[in-house]
Amino acid sequence: MSYPNAPPPSYGQATAYPSKEMEYNPSVNYPPPYAQQQASYDQPPVAQVEPGGYGNRVSDTPSTTFNVTSFSDKAIRRGFIRKVYLILTAQLLFTLGIIALFTFVHRIKQWITKEGGAWFYYVSYGVFLVTYILLICIPSVRRRTPGNFIALGIFTMAFSYMVGTISSFYETNVVLVAAGVTAAVCLSLTLFALQTKIDFTMCSGLLFALCMVLIFFGFSCMIVYLTVGYSKILDCVYGGIAALLFSLFLIYDTQMIVGGRKHELDPEEYVYGALQLYLDVVYLFLIILSLFGKSN
Repeated sequence: MSYPNAPPPSYGQATAYPSKEMEYNPSVNYPPPYAQQQASYDQPPVAQVEPGGYGNRVSDTPSTTFNVTSFSDKAIRRGFIRKVYLILTAQLLFTLGIIALFTFVHRIKQWITKEGGAWFYYVSYGVFLVTYILLICIPSVRRRTPGNFIALGIFTMAFSYMVGTISSFYETNVVLVAAGVTAAVCLSLTLFALQTKIDFTMCSGLLFALCMVLIFFGFSCMIVYLTVGYSKILDCVYGGIAALLFSLFLIYDTQMIVGGRKHELDPEEYVYGALQLYLDVVYLFLIILSLFGKSN
């Protein structure tokens, strides 16, 4: 038994030959030596050191969980992007067909512009507004199939009729030029959104401020039109602000869909992503159409 406060033994005591009490006694069962005891214990596993110099995983084979997860996320994002742009392509092709029908078929164009067929515009506007609110405000409507595709199809048909009605009041060559310019602008903005290092998903406050500016400026223009009369300058300024706003929205929505930024859409929101891109493109077309030609 040792005492913590006792002084250490002298050199002579420490190096002295063992006394008889400490000599080996064959009748006493001594524990086996350390070498024999060591054989009864399991050896701990050896930590594998990674190439970067960190050995925080203890296993016989290196784990691939991180790589599998990252590849899975990329595959999910690619599938989401492909689905969004397939839906968007179908929407734009349908709208383009309606615009061509209302622009090139003289009988339909005459019925809308001269025979009172434009009142269907207000019916389609009501359908457009209801379906848009349902798709934007109720997540279950835009996520559950096939209800989300049915609602999106009704929305696209109603909005396409509205765009076709507006296009029928313009000359055919003006509609064609506006469609070509819109395609070039949207392609350029999409490529810019994919290549730029600027994160536009963090600019939601700026977009909201521009929306407020556009709304209040639109009310001001309406008051001027009712009191003074039509002003081409105010119309061009309003169109320029609107074109800038929806160009920024197109970049913002593209980066939200592609991902890799601070904010991105959930892979289940493919209907919402296609809806937002579709509105950006079509509104840009209507703005460019109003700037390029005078309505009849």
